[in-house]
Amino acid sequence: MQSIARELSADKIEALVRKWLARLPQPFTAAERAAGYDYDISVLQAEFALTQVLDRPLMGRIFFEEAIREHLDLGRPEQVQLIFERRTTRATPSRYRTRVITEGVTPALHVDYKHSRIKQYHKESLALRTETTINDTRDFYIGKRLKNLAALCQIGFQANRRLLHVQTLSHDCLIGEDAFQQLNQPGQVAGQRVAGLRFADPRVQALLSTLVAFRLLPQGFANHDLRELLAPLLGFAPDQLTPGQMTYHLRRLRLHGLIQRIPSSHRYQVTTIGWRVALFCTRVYNRVLRPGLSQIAPGAPPGDARLLQKCYTQLEVAMDDWIANAALAS
Repeated sequence: MQSIARELSADKIEALVRKWLARLPQPFTAAERAAGYDYDISVLQAEFALTQVLDRPLMGRIFFEEAIREHLDLGRPEQVQLIFERRTTRATPSRYRTRVITEGVTPALHVDYKHSRIKQYHKESLALRTETTINDTRDFYIGKRLKNLAALCQIGFQANRRLLHVQTLSHDCLIGEDAFQQLNQPGQVAGQRVAGLRFADPRVQALLSTLVAFRLLPQGFANHDLRELLAPLLGFAPDQLTPGQMTYHLRRLRLHGLIQRIPSSHRYQVTTIGWRVALFCTRVYNRVLRPGLSQIAPGAPPGDARLLQKCYTQLEVAMDDWIANAALAS
């Protein structure tokens, strides 16, 4: 389909239009047409789209939401210059703005330049669509005749590519999502099935906490070292955890790449990624999630210090008032 689309040229469009002009009635007589009077073909509006179909639609939605969050400044003159490769000044007739338009729950990102616009949205929840619409070819110092279509194609498709290049950093959210799912979900590593390390599981949080401590041991740690440190975190005495249970946990950590065995020994070291994941996950759980949920839970005691609870209460009151004013309350 892409190859067929690329074959659409100014010459083919010209041939099609001339074919029908020869058949349809028109005010020019045969003598006038022979003298050179005839219709010319111009470009009133041209759209150049790039549609990237996603193997995982959910990841596309995550990417697009991150792209909107990170690039609300795309409509500024300095960013527009990069995307359209045109120098802008105070005298350039354009409304410099970035608009995020939501239709239902599908957002669309709009960036304007003079009479032209780039629009980007998540199409049918399956693809990321980036399209440049040129409503006045003179915005780019190009004439309106059909022969200029090739030059317009170059401008339009390059603008799409530049916008995507500007958004490159937003791919980080996809990397983070993959890393989170690989850690949480069961899978297979080198033909071995491995259980997931679910973030909210107290045993997993305890395991990650031990990795933070073991990172500082130059000689690594062994099965019994893990038992001595893990048991109190789970509320047990060390002798209540068997070596087999420790082996199971060590295997999970090893296959997920959080620890590695020291060659020719039964000791382990925490990997760099293991230490980073352990530190990040435990700190987020202990310092963000638990304190935050304690403020918004129904049984949380009131108090001025509980900012989140106050904000949620204000939101609920505002929503109740809005429903009452709209006469929608049951």
